[in-house]
Amino acid sequence: MELAPVGRAERSAGSTALPPSTPTPAGGALWGLGAGWIATRVLIVLMVLGILRISNADVSTDVSVIYHGWFEVLRTGTFPLDDVTWQYPPGAALVIMLPGVLPWSYLVSFFVLCGLFDLLTMGLLMRVGARRGRSFTGAWMWVVGVPLLGPTVYCRYDIIVTAITVVGLLAVARKPALGGLLLGLGALIKVWPVLALTGTPRGRRTRRSWTAAVATAAALGFLLTAGMNGAFDFLKFQKERGIEIESLGALPLHFARLFGGWDGQVTMNYGAQEMLGPWVPVIAKLSLAGTAIGFGWLLVWRLRATRWQAATPFDAALAALLVFTVTSRVISPQYMIWLIGLAAVCLTVRGTSQKPVAVLILVAAVLTTLEFPLLFGQVQRSQALGVAVISARNLTLLAATLISCRRLWRSTRRIEPATTVVLPAADPTPVGYPVRPGIAYEQALLDGLDQPVGRGTAS
Repeated sequence: MELAPVGRAERSAGSTALPPSTPTPAGGALWGLGAGWIATRVLIVLMVLGILRISNADVSTDVSVIYHGWFEVLRTGTFPLDDVTWQYPPGAALVIMLPGVLPWSYLVSFFVLCGLFDLLTMGLLMRVGARRGRSFTGAWMWVVGVPLLGPTVYCRYDIIVTAITVVGLLAVARKPALGGLLLGLGALIKVWPVLALTGTPRGRRTRRSWTAAVATAAALGFLLTAGMNGAFDFLKFQKERGIEIESLGALPLHFARLFGGWDGQVTMNYGAQEMLGPWVPVIAKLSLAGTAIGFGWLLVWRLRATRWQAATPFDAALAALLVFTVTSRVISPQYMIWLIGLAAVCLTVRGTSQKPVAVLILVAAVLTTLEFPLLFGQVQRSQALGVAVISARNLTLLAATLISCRRLWRSTRRIEPATTVVLPAADPTPVGYPVRPGIAYEQALLDGLDQPVGRGTAS
């Protein structure tokens, strides 16, 4: 009798168990992710077009009025030098001018670009999640987290910067030079993407990615400075800013104002609603000190970390961004897009230490939409409900920051080798246990029955 080859038999059994028409688990997840992305993005488009409203505020005016106004100035070859609302590095000009290359109106073109960069991010997270040892949880984080911010997400250019950062951070693992180039470009657009390089593994990968980032930012910055006037004038505006009403530092002033203990004012200042008056300079200095302390801790972590895992670069990037966000004098609603993007990257790795942090970021996203645009008027006036919501949002972000840093620290510490403990040999002498008298008597009878019986006895 001849046996069939093992390989052929396995292939035959496999084809019987899983017909070619049966979708693989990964294929089913991809279809679910695609359907979820389409459904949620349709809701976002309906909100930005005003067909579906969650509040009476029109959040698209930043695009149609402010961005479009900057675009008209930038196309003349100069930065908006007389506009104090221009608070961005020179690379932001590239994003503001980008809708001008599309054939539609500036507003529609901007929405289209946001959708395209959103789709790019989604596609990359799905592709990474399909790899062996990776997870689709990151893609689900992007599907669920982005629409939680409501129409704001497509009415700010932060989703474009986030997409560039996500691509760059994922590229650093395999192509450090390309990843560094993209993160350097992102840093010249809005500074924070350079924080994604915090956790790159020591050695060649760090040298190549950091060098590429610095070279890209320097070269592009030089070209923009040489070609346009006032590339870095935004720095002098940053020095004079107050405390934005949605920041963590604003909470003491909100409570003092709520109970009549603060007589400052809330006004539009440098393009944001800011608090001006008593204690503001002190809180501003404390915020800067907090940023310095946070970055100092990150430096200590990097010097003392002894174990790099696949998730470590991503986890460190999210921890650095959280430190930067909670210690900032400004926490605008669009900042949450950054956190959702980096949390999604972390969740593409099964062994990430940031899963609880990602949950807190989703909670903070919901609270952010509640405070803006739904309750923004109450936040401006420091009314009880508005103060409660903004306090809950900011304290959630603070908790996420502390948990993120703690889990990052623990995940990169050296694992102590297991110690073998040799126990003393057991005593072979049986241990005597007390028994009841009845049991002892029965045992004695049984022992007597086991004795040999004699052939006869005298009568």
